[in-house]
Amino acid sequence: MTGFPDYPFTSRWFAHPRRDGLRQHYLDEGAGQPVLFLHGNPSWSYLWRRPILALRDEFRCVAPDHIGMGLSDKPGAGRYPYDLAARVDDLDALTDHLVGDAGAPEQGWTLVLHDWGGPIGMAWACRHPDRVARLVLLNTAAFPNPHGERVRPLLRLPYRVLRDTRLGTRLFLRHNLFARGATWRPLGVRRRMPAPVRSAFLAPYDRPEHRVAIQRFVQDIPLRPGDPSWRLLQATGASLGQFADRPTLIAWGTDDPVFDRAVLDEWRRRFPAARIRVYPGAGHYLLEDAHADLVPAIRSFLLAL
Repeated sequence: MTGFPDYPFTSRWFAHPRRDGLRQHYLDEGAGQPVLFLHGNPSWSYLWRRPILALRDEFRCVAPDHIGMGLSDKPGAGRYPYDLAARVDDLDALTDHLVGDAGAPEQGWTLVLHDWGGPIGMAWACRHPDRVARLVLLNTAAFPNPHGERVRPLLRLPYRVLRDTRLGTRLFLRHNLFARGATWRPLGVRRRMPAPVRSAFLAPYDRPEHRVAIQRFVQDIPLRPGDPSWRLLQATGASLGQFADRPTLIAWGTDDPVFDRAVLDEWRRRFPAARIRVYPGAGHYLLEDAHADLVPAIRSFLLAL
């Protein structure tokens, strides 16, 4: 797959030795202090195209696609765990490769996190706190849901359908409803996506067997003790205080129906010194709705430190 709008990057792949050689696609653009971009579900590294283009003249920009997502290999459910711990292990292996074999520094990493990138990135950061220099948090979380065990209204039906009925396989694998919905107003964006951009977001998920990770990410949402990823999420949230002294930029689209103001308030409580930029009228994909202001803000934040 080629020709994605504003994605003029060199594709790279890392073969995971502990995953039977499964290949993880990633971008590694520019030179300088490393900036690690971690996407969520159902996006991929295409989400980061504008920040990478704006930063690669000064920074080394690394943006992996999680296994099963984007241009990475898409194994069946029996070949890959598809849980939070596996994602963190994958990130560990990739960054160790970059540090050990590709000249990346051990320290001075900036994490830029969106959606599931928050739990994955911050759980990784808890393993390597000395590596992390700065944080940029975009409509994400890395702690238990401040609403408790209740799924937010937008996810309530998909969550139940995916977990409990065969209808989930039909809607989310056969018809790609979750990924398509994320590109529509008002579910994922508030401004209409241009058709070529929407096609680029959906391109990696072109047939049912390429959509397993989308389904499994929703199934893995940890809401209560006993959920497979609950302990790791809870431990990550309990350890976030060690990063409260890191320079942090929090940018938030206020029209996100899942990562709402209660999640933003929880970040404020945990990181009281963080710089906050709020974008009224921007949705979950705030880099699509608010990029004209947000991308320069990220660049200014990184260059000022």
